[in-house]
Amino acid sequence: MKNGIHPAYRPVVFRDRSGDLLLLTRSTRAPRPDEETVELDGVTYPLVDVDVSSATHPFWTGRGRVMDTEGRVEAFERRYGRRAGGDR
Repeated sequence: MKNGIHPAYRPVVFRDRSGDLLLLTRSTRAPRPDEETVELDGVTYPLVDVDVSSATHPFWTGRGRVMDTEGRVEAFERRYGRRAGGDR
């Protein structure tokens, strides 16, 4: 590997805003001067807010919403007709 071409890899805390959870990990995200920080175990880390994480995402938690897709194929067929041959 070449030296000096890779971004810095440093510890960062991601905060899931919907569940108010903190996750300490590492990231290549560049620091900003106006960035919030958080202290964990006596060490200060940059803080990155995210809207959803695997802890609160409906797919992973099983609380997913069922979308109403019933009748969509029939509505399409009424609007545009069926294909020749009658197969879907």
